Amino acid sequence: MANLKEIRNRISSISSTMQITSAMKMVSAAKLKKAQDAITAMRPYADKLTELLQNLSASLDADSGSTFADDRPVNKVLVVAITSNRGLCGAFNTNIIKQCTALTHESFSGKQVDFVVIGKKANDILSKNFHIHSNHSDVYDHLTFENVAVIAEQLMDLFKEGTYDRIELVYNKFKNAATQIVMTEQFLPIVPSEGTERSNTDYIFEPSEAEIVEQLIPKSLKTQLFKAVRDSFASEHGARMTAMHKATDNATELKDQLTLTYNQARQAAITNEILEIVGGAEALNN
Repeated sequence: MANLKEIRNRISSISSTMQITSAMKMVSAAKLKKAQDAITAMRPYADKLTELLQNLSASLDADSGSTFADDRPVNKVLVVAITSNRGLCGAFNTNIIKQCTALTHESFSGKQVDFVVIGKKANDILSKNFHIHSNHSDVYDHLTFENVAVIAEQLMDLFKEGTYDRIELVYNKFKNAATQIVMTEQFLPIVPSEGTERSNTDYIFEPSEAEIVEQLIPKSLKTQLFKAVRDSFASEHGARMTAMHKATDNATELKDQLTLTYNQARQAAITNEILEIVGGAEALNN
């Protein structure tokens, strides 16, 4: 049976851990509500903008000759890995790293693959084995459309200049607090989704279809990247809240087990003392 003092120390340590995990859970729950509202409000606009761009993609290729739709042979790939700056959120960051590694060794095997990272966790891990083109982890300090748009403009310039032939986004899509879906989206070049046909909607273009599409593309790409970062941000708080909830439950269970062990050890010690006293009394009587 373990020493009583040792068990008391373990119970005290676990109680302190429970307080920390419980506090972190509440903080993440509060942040999750705001992040969830933001991504929920943004999705309809972002999805409609993407849909409009896809409906116009056929004429974009034929008429405007946009460089953002230039589907050239893929030799150099840039992967934008979106993770968090902090840990303690379960497999949230690990799943992104696994997907990035799979893209490098499977989907783009034999190609030059570089990374743009948004999140310190991605930078810390991926920098050990891959080339990091740039790190934008500070974007979480002030997560606004304007700050993310700057990153999107840099990505567009890299593609336009021919530095990279394909740009992919890897991030966690927010579904609910307990579920995050790892997404891989082609950022550039712009191509219609499989099975997407041009809409029969009779659009009226002013000043011209080519000019409208050319103005629509940068805005759509900036919105796509901002939505991915927003999705990841909401997913992070959901994953951390779930992880801290499980950690608190596990700590509670372990504390209960240790309390039972402590009571059993204490009862055994008291019983032994009583037996010793009774034994001593009987010896004196004899």
